[in-house]
Amino acid sequence: MPKRVDHEQRRRQIGEALLRIASTRGLQSATMREVAAEAGVSLRLVQYYFHTKEQLLLAALAYLGEQLTERVSASIRALGPVTARTVVYGTLTAALPTDEESVRLTRAYTGFYTLVFSEPEMAERHGAVYPDKLESLLAKHIAAAQEAGEVAGDVDPKLTAAALLALTNGLGSSVLGGQRNGAAALRILEDQLGRLFRPLD
Repeated sequence: MPKRVDHEQRRRQIGEALLRIASTRGLQSATMREVAAEAGVSLRLVQYYFHTKEQLLLAALAYLGEQLTERVSASIRALGPVTARTVVYGTLTAALPTDEESVRLTRAYTGFYTLVFSEPEMAERHGAVYPDKLESLLAKHIAAAQEAGEVAGDVDPKLTAAALLALTNGLGSSVLGGQRNGAAALRILEDQLGRLFRPLD
């Protein structure tokens, strides 16, 4: 009896191979053949599941998003009951490259967006989708914390969310570039969050 193929598992195998390339060597020169070799499958099989490199990139980005979502969820749960405060803290601190897993995630995202923004048409179609969603999520929870009296009334949730996300991205780059380590980056982020949120009673 022929072995039944799990197509989603095979797609994920190929997509995660691309993520490994993104986190170690970048994506600028990555080819479908290189992805096939990394995944341990034939080039023809890669082309069967992904007709273009863009399709493969978007699938890999979706898998990367799943991994980051799992990390963020675990970070939020570790802070205790889910509140607007813990969502903001957990989301931003989970995105910092402070351990092996988060360094890999940050490098993969950096590889993806470096490639996207070097190709204007792809950037226009896909470049800002994930950051925009994350920024909106943070703004929503900062506004909720404001209504609960945990954030000052004169704070602009949208501007603050944008600033915090930009800070987190910049800190991530400074860690990858060797300017500081993950612990130092986390202290800077926590200092800014401490200035935003009023102390708990």
